[in-house]
Amino acid sequence: MENIVSFPGLGINDFSLNNVAFNIGGNFPIYWYGVIITCGIIFAFIYTVFRGKYEKISFDDITDVAIWTVVLGVIGARLYYVIMTIETYIPKPFNFIEFIKNVFNVRGGGLAIYGGIICGILGIVIVTRHKKINTLKLMDMAGPGVMMAQAMGRWGNFFNGEAFGGIVSEGHPLYFMRMGLISSNTVFDFHTYEMVYVHPTFLYESLWNIIGFILINIFYKKKKFNGQVACMYLAWYGFGRFFIEGLRTDSLYVGPFRISQVVGILCFVVFGGLLIAGLVYSKKTESKLFLSKFDRLLAPDLIQNPIFFEKKSEKAEKKATILTEDEETDTEEEENGTDN
Repeated sequence: MENIVSFPGLGINDFSLNNVAFNIGGNFPIYWYGVIITCGIIFAFIYTVFRGKYEKISFDDITDVAIWTVVLGVIGARLYYVIMTIETYIPKPFNFIEFIKNVFNVRGGGLAIYGGIICGILGIVIVTRHKKINTLKLMDMAGPGVMMAQAMGRWGNFFNGEAFGGIVSEGHPLYFMRMGLISSNTVFDFHTYEMVYVHPTFLYESLWNIIGFILINIFYKKKKFNGQVACMYLAWYGFGRFFIEGLRTDSLYVGPFRISQVVGILCFVVFGGLLIAGLVYSKKTESKLFLSKFDRLLAPDLIQNPIFFEKKSEKAEKKATILTEDEETDTEEEENGTDN
């Protein structure tokens, strides 16, 4: 069925929305969701290449990382969703072939962003370790682009008439942003064919990510350590997702808990903590980009980089000069004191 959408608080009246962008051969539909997700991936790649010029990482290296990251990201997003909703993919009576078909039927829907992020990070680690590229630096380059890709991807949910929240009460602070919606998902959730006015959680998350993208880019060149931008991205996204997920009607659960809220708050606490620790520690070090334990593990190329040691030796020489001057001053003072 076509979705009917409106945003009365924003002055947008009812309009119909088809989730099919175009057809190939008349009987193979290409959905807006897939088109928008693809555009998001392309944007993330272009952004990472742009940052590569600043971070001194070549286009070829970024391309190699991107290929593996995208492939593993899609696989991870699918597996995460399937694992969390496994009962819906098991045919009754059980048939192994049908089960495998259901698992790999991505066109039938079912991708979870956290699975994509986890396996995407795994892809970055594997390729950068193999190519001896600074892993944390590349995560910094990719993070903001992925954040904007997520902001774009949520509009795929909009075309599908999904990823919305509960009904908005008239006195709610976000009532002006309410979305009127008639879709197969609202029929399933609210048992009515009438228009319901719900939280446009896809829009909330999209706006949250756009704001994060802007702020992170403002501070990007002022970063104090490799991995800082990635921590900012994951902490920011996790914090916003925790609250937005609480409004949704289609959350994945583990027991009584919304799994995306649990992962969201963990991301905020863990990566927010690493961000604060990194900033505090960087102030205590002489080098602008300090050699953290993470760098030692994930960026062995930095340890072998003579430029790093040159900077350290230069600072050591300056320190030695200052100490020598201080010693000479002390000696002069002692001599003067003896004369008196």
